[in-house]
Amino acid sequence: MPELTCFKTYDVRGRLGIDLDDAIAFRIGRGFARALDARRVVLGRDCRASSQALAQAVTEALIAEGVEVLDLGLSGTEEMYFATTHFGADGGICVTASHNPMDWNGLKMVRAGSAPLDSATGLARIRTLAQDNAFGPARSGGLRRDIAVQAREAYVARVLEFVDCAALRPLHIVVNAGNGAAGPTFDAIAAALVARGAPLTFTRLHHDPDGSFPNGIPNPLLPENRPVTADAVRLHGADMGVAWDGDFDRCFFFDHEGNFVDGEYVVGLLAEVFLQKEPGATIIHDPRVIWNTRDVVAQVGGRAVQARTGHAFIKQAMRDEGAVYGGEMSAHHYFRDFVQCDSGMIPWLVMAELNSQRGAIADLVAARRRAFPSSGEINFTLPDPQAAIARVRAQFEPLASGVDETDGISLDMGDWRFNLRASNTEPVLRLNAESKGLSLDPMLAEIRALVTM
Repeated sequence: MPELTCFKTYDVRGRLGIDLDDAIAFRIGRGFARALDARRVVLGRDCRASSQALAQAVTEALIAEGVEVLDLGLSGTEEMYFATTHFGADGGICVTASHNPMDWNGLKMVRAGSAPLDSATGLARIRTLAQDNAFGPARSGGLRRDIAVQAREAYVARVLEFVDCAALRPLHIVVNAGNGAAGPTFDAIAAALVARGAPLTFTRLHHDPDGSFPNGIPNPLLPENRPVTADAVRLHGADMGVAWDGDFDRCFFFDHEGNFVDGEYVVGLLAEVFLQKEPGATIIHDPRVIWNTRDVVAQVGGRAVQARTGHAFIKQAMRDEGAVYGGEMSAHHYFRDFVQCDSGMIPWLVMAELNSQRGAIADLVAARRRAFPSSGEINFTLPDPQAAIARVRAQFEPLASGVDETDGISLDMGDWRFNLRASNTEPVLRLNAESKGLSLDPMLAEIRALVTM
């Protein structure tokens, strides 16, 4: 039987008809149930054209294993995370490829308590079972139960606990769902805010879920995808803008002038908010861009802990360290009080309250940008990313004051540093650099030349 190629570092993702199809999804579903000895599993899906059929295959697989399938229907990955714990399920699956190209799809999976899959009941075990495909006859007792309405109501109530509606001032917010799964969930949150008297006004962009993605794949981390939100913020004189990726477990911010707010500065702002609520608490951050976050956490009296990039690693660190909040510069934000998982809806609620209490986002991050300029993520599609990393390392490591291999290679050059890593989900090399007040242009030019030679 051909080897399964859709298993990545911390989830399943692949090209449709090549790495992943309904039959493979069926095998993975049975393997998931068998590996976790699951009797109840939450299942959600994004709006991609292939997601409904893949979700149906997973449903049939779980039922064949005697599992009660709690079906969320169209939903965000974070709604699956929440429901897995809320309904006491043995695991959860969301069929999604997030921001990958049109011809991709995948599965994000967690075990009981919305915890990442560990080594004993993790992806390796599921992959082995799916690869062997020796499950035998179907078991009895399996069924599907539609819990979409009650699950969303409970989810909305939970995320609204992160904001004090009485503290919100009148704000105009542009929201861009990117024709992904975010629109209906956002509408449920917005309706609940209105019912509570929150004085917020919204301008919605690309709001309806559309698996053909007529306005492009929703990935606001790419600079070419930002102007539509930025222009709308300026056109409407909005106080801020928010954009999500396809399964809305990431959210991105624009200030009132339409400027994109890089993720590391958002991490710093959110870290400060939660440390003010809980002095001395622990904050988790990824290794790509670290100086601003560490400086903010130190100033507020918290404890900063670095973890490897990726939701499975950050979630495990959140649990291991008892952290109140964790953030990645790629716009994943994790909350202890949201089943220690990432959410794309909680951050904008917290930022709206922060904007109400302390003023414009632009003013809040201006000094941080000056103190710790960053490059933003620069992506290279290369035939041999590891060879490029080796070239850069050979040039800069002899001059570095510190070397960190937590994820890829990070080199501390004294008054500037950079991280270079191969993506866990795409054939891409990612570069991030930061400095202590210096222009990064000369350093970036030298790295680019080495990477692309």
